[in-house]
Amino acid sequence: MNGRDEYILVIPAYNESATIREVVQGALRHFDTVVVVDDGSSDDTLEKLLDLPVTLRQHPENLGKAASLWNGMQVALKLGAKGIVTMDGDGQHDPADLPQLLMAAQIHPDRLVIGSRLWNRDAIPKARYHANRFANFWIAWASGQAIEDSQSGFRVYPAQLIRLCQFKLSRDRSFVFESEIIIEAARHQFLCAFQPVQTTYPKNARPSHFRPVKDIVRITRMVFWRLFIRGFFLSGLWRSLSGNQSLKPRKTLDVC
Repeated sequence: MNGRDEYILVIPAYNESATIREVVQGALRHFDTVVVVDDGSSDDTLEKLLDLPVTLRQHPENLGKAASLWNGMQVALKLGAKGIVTMDGDGQHDPADLPQLLMAAQIHPDRLVIGSRLWNRDAIPKARYHANRFANFWIAWASGQAIEDSQSGFRVYPAQLIRLCQFKLSRDRSFVFESEIIIEAARHQFLCAFQPVQTTYPKNARPSHFRPVKDIVRITRMVFWRLFIRGFFLSGLWRSLSGNQSLKPRKTLDVC
């Protein structure tokens, strides 16, 4: 493996028949290996991909996004990935931004690179924007670093980080996983870097599975418990308020 071949893309998919094919076709322009994990879809998500050169995995039932991501990551590790890129299958993440994320990961191989959407406030539903900002504060505190977008699933994980992490996965904690892994990454000395990306909400996409109030409550509970067992980690709060992990300006990260 060398260059972009060192990175493998993982896409979790649950009832994404309206968007998944276009997303995967866009991703294949930038990756030699794309892993799609169908999470027990009841529509024809899987059938949309059968003629494309992708690695497919299918859950017999809906296990949740966390399980889809984690299982896809394990496949990527077995295939020899140096870094694991994740993006959603609903069209929210633009495959055209993938080269920017890859370049950021190559420049910062020891960072968890996250595609930050919050710079473009007008593109994000108001409830989501405020829920995200609320979650950012708590996750920044618990991880001891500035956090721009804790809920973006558009990421590049160093393979070594995934090998070090262990999680208890359950369907009702699916949207806790991507927050918890930021905290776990910091515990293993993998800080975050944020690359601005575009975000869209296609009209033909299925309704979002993210529930701003319910899922943010679960995330806050997880973070509170982690803070509690660390004596509320006041040094982490200080670092979160004084740091900046942004990779701006965007134009410095050219297409690879």
